[in-house]
Order: sequence, then structure tokens, then C-alpha cells
Amino acid sequence: MYGLLNLGSLVFGLIAWILPVINLIRHEKHDHKKWVTLSFMSISACAISLCFQIFYNYHLVKIEDWSALMDTTGAVVFASTILLIVTIILNLTTLIVYRGIGTGGQAPCP
Repeated sequence: MYGLLNLGSLVFGLIAWILPVINLIRHEKHDHKKWVTLSFMSISACAISLCFQIFYNYHLVKIEDWSALMDTTGAVVFASTILLIVTIILNLTTLIVYRGIGTGGQAPCP
């Protein structure tokens, strides 16, 4: 059962990356209503993915599987960092692309 947390973390991590890519692919279409929703869903998927890893580490601590915890912690930290950085970069890119549409590349006047 707890092994599914790793699978769920992987799935939500992929969702966190796929949603902004979909946003960037669709940016030339005329319907720009859903980009904020998809960006929010992407960041939420990233948070859920990281939360699943925390739950799994808590499970390893609870069952006192210290060797598994020591063996996997470095890789989990590295993968979590990459997931977070790439998700932020993709969503910032989406924000820049969508905020530039319709304004000639300039920020709108307040």
C-alpha cells in the first residue's frame, strides 16, 4: 500500500510538468481562459507529489527501516529539487507567454 505513494508521486510529478507544456502548446489559440487554472493545477500536482514523498519517508521512519531511509533520502532530495525547479520554470514561462499576449509583448498598464 505504501509503495503506491512512490507511484503516485511519479504520476503527480509528471502531471505537474505536462500541464504547463499543454499551456505553452495552446498559447497561440484564441481561448486563453484556462491557463491560470492549468498553472494552478500544475503547482498543486507538484505539491501533492512532494507530499507523497514526505508521507513515504514518514512511513519508513515509523517502521524503523533506517537502511531504506538512508539509502533513498539523497535521491529523493535530488528528484524533489528537480521537480520543484522545473515546475516553477515551466509555470513562470507560461506566465510570461500569456501575460505578453495581446499587449505587443509589453506589460499592460495599470
